[in-house]
Amino acid sequence: MKKMVVGIGVLLCLLLWFSSCGTRIDDTEQPAGTDLLEEEKELVEEGDNYIVVGISQVGSESDWRIACTESLKSTFTQENGYYLIFEDAQQKQENQLKAMRDFILQEVDYIILDPIVETGWDAVLKEAQDAGIPVILVDRQVEVSDESLYTAWVGSDFHSQGVKAGTWLQNYLEEQGRGSEKINIVTLQGTLNSTAQLGRTDGFASVMKNHDNWNMLERKDGDFTQTKGQEVMEEFLDSYSDIDVVVSENDNMTFGAIEAIEKAGKTCGPEGDIIVLSFDAGRAALEAMAEGKINADFECNPNLGPEVSRIIQKLERGCEVDKFQYIEETYFDPTMDLESLIEERTY
Repeated sequence: MKKMVVGIGVLLCLLLWFSSCGTRIDDTEQPAGTDLLEEEKELVEEGDNYIVVGISQVGSESDWRIACTESLKSTFTQENGYYLIFEDAQQKQENQLKAMRDFILQEVDYIILDPIVETGWDAVLKEAQDAGIPVILVDRQVEVSDESLYTAWVGSDFHSQGVKAGTWLQNYLEEQGRGSEKINIVTLQGTLNSTAQLGRTDGFASVMKNHDNWNMLERKDGDFTQTKGQEVMEEFLDSYSDIDVVVSENDNMTFGAIEAIEKAGKTCGPEGDIIVLSFDAGRAALEAMAEGKINADFECNPNLGPEVSRIIQKLERGCEVDKFQYIEETYFDPTMDLESLIEERTY
């Protein structure tokens, strides 16, 4: 099944890899004086021992994304039998489409795609299918006319995360004696039309509809970044003086929101003016929770690399794989042993 090209085929791929298109073997800078072509020649001499994997990643917009990328890169190594070509799309779908087509031209064995948005993938996925290259989606999903265009998806149940957040808030308000009180909510949404944004927004809304006293003042795109999260939270605070709850659809936006809240002279967290719910549950967010600034955080596990590798190894053996594979996740709040959780956190 491996298509690690040799001879003329590899030289053609090398021309593609080092052409003006900007595609590269991986994103590791080579030491001064390193001859990449010589390195490639050595791999050619070794034959077809490597499974060639092309990865198109969204970007590096958040701590979660960086951890996810690290999981993929540390899995798809030559030591593990893989040859990795990695492309950072810098949060632009056109960059991902170009990377996908470059991978197809390079005749990689597998393509791993973390799609920036859900739509607009039918054509390039059909090109990969026609070339006989399985595409494995990670993290975010796609909306296509034919699901056979990709082989499998691995990631989080984002809708379930949203439901967990809504349920946690419901129970928390009841414990605080505020179950029937009017609750004004704002939402910092992630990149609009991304799978995480759609799932978390809809999941929380499914709980909210059961509470007539919950009032969504506004939802606004924070693009999963700290800078944008702070900017949007400042706009919310300028527009509304009575915000009770902030639902922030990732940790980095949450950090920006906390900065805006404190800058405005307000407080947040269990002892503060505003309840803050976050998603991802990275180490830095748990540290902020320990400092009393976040009420609850709903995990999005970034360690997707090993599961994707298991799928590829099954396909290499000719086995069928499940179309959708959810990664195990939980949630965190200040009632837990945060010190121990932070110490053992790997991301």
